Amino acid sequence: MEINRLVRSAKQGDQDALVRLIMNQKQEFYRLAYVYVKNQQDALDVMEDMIVILYENIHRLKKEESFYSWSKTILVNCCKRHLRSSQKVIPLDSLYEEIHEDEFRQKEEQILLENHLSRLHQKHQEAIRLRYFLDMDYQAISDLMKIPIGTVKSRISIGLKKLKESLGGEF
Repeated sequence: MEINRLVRSAKQGDQDALVRLIMNQKQEFYRLAYVYVKNQQDALDVMEDMIVILYENIHRLKKEESFYSWSKTILVNCCKRHLRSSQKVIPLDSLYEEIHEDEFRQKEEQILLENHLSRLHQKHQEAIRLRYFLDMDYQAISDLMKIPIGTVKSRISIGLKKLKESLGGEF
């Protein structure tokens, strides 16, 4: 079997044999790495790490027919090591690419609005949420809250005034 012959040659220091072994399964190695790291560049990086480890440790392989399972185990370990080290640092570029600028700005505004809205009295919050978040008309709000329409309008008006003050007039 050619794989066993290539492994024996690689164990004796033949770098070309090791390269051929890796190239025979390069797609499988790449797919495996990509499943773990979910990024093309990182998958290639961990494959590179695997190759270095294979080159340095091929002489330790006892059974030639186990080369691919052994090398895939090394690749998985490289992926796990990479994931552990990359969890410590979150590149802002990757986060920013995932969220478009408009979506990011919209989320930021929602968080700001929720923060200021939560400072209002519960009755004002409820009236504003029903009117502007659920697009309910005054009569529906009145029926739901079991209060007169005038009270609904008053709560919304007072709530909006306080919200505007809280936002510094930016409303």
